[in-house]
Amino acid sequence: MLHLSRFPAFVTAVAWERRGDNLYYYRSVREGEKVRKEYVGRGEIAEALAHADETIRRSRAERLRRDAAELERVWALVSCADELHETAEVLARAEMVAAGYHRHKGEWRRRRNA
Repeated sequence: MLHLSRFPAFVTAVAWERRGDNLYYYRSVREGEKVRKEYVGRGEIAEALAHADETIRRSRAERLRRDAAELERVWALVSCADELHETAEVLARAEMVAAGYHRHKGEWRRRRNA
């Protein structure tokens, strides 16, 4: 039985190597700053594992694309909200000044002669 959860997230690439008449399946694994090859196997089992690795890689890539699109949508909403907030602040400040208030140490106070 194939256990997909045993593949670590830091597996970066895969390779088939031919030695003589045989094909061997390897993964590139990052350990800190170094990358090393990890022997996986050969034959039908290696093909199944290669297929599983490719499926995992594609699903991660798709999830990253979806997450990036969602993040872009959220940033657009945040941008609109920030713009609305700034506009509301300017309008509120203008209203307070027009009503005779001023800022003193961060607080709104009524002017004495107003």
